[in-house]
Amino acid sequence: MRVLVLGIGNVLMGDDSIGVRVVEEMERRFRLPEWIELLDGGTSGIELLSYVRDRDCLIIIDAIKSGFPPGTVVRVEGSDIPAKFMTRISPHQLGLSDMLAAASLTGDLPDNMVLFGIEPKRVALGLELSEEVRANFDKLVETVLAELRSMGASPEPVEGVGRSRSFWENVG
Repeated sequence: MRVLVLGIGNVLMGDDSIGVRVVEEMERRFRLPEWIELLDGGTSGIELLSYVRDRDCLIIIDAIKSGFPPGTVVRVEGSDIPAKFMTRISPHQLGLSDMLAAASLTGDLPDNMVLFGIEPKRVALGLELSEEVRANFDKLVETVLAELRSMGASPEPVEGVGRSRSFWENVG
């Protein structure tokens, strides 16, 4: 099995940075099996196609508008994922939508896809997460880890590294 965990977002735009921050936090705090790759996709779009190719599973993490209260963690599966990017909160979602469409056309779209998102409160210039999103940051990390565990992964905590040592904990 080959799994890609893709964090998407703009680190300069508040809550929109959540996908990138979660991937960075997972990379910092856990050792994962070789068959799982963590990737900071930033604001890339179609350029990500080569990373998606030949994957059995794609897990995307991003801020997504779903109409829930800010900070709500959302899980979307399969063919429902492209529809979530129709309500764009950031320009990078257009590029991601294009990449998913291209992967579908070329047959490179993984059979198993999951989107984990969090409802943003503030997508505006700034490094800090809103209180609501920050309060559910660990929940989002744990939700992604639970998905990986359901696939047979055993994430191992990196010894001596705790949540409080994260750079993002001290921002805002």
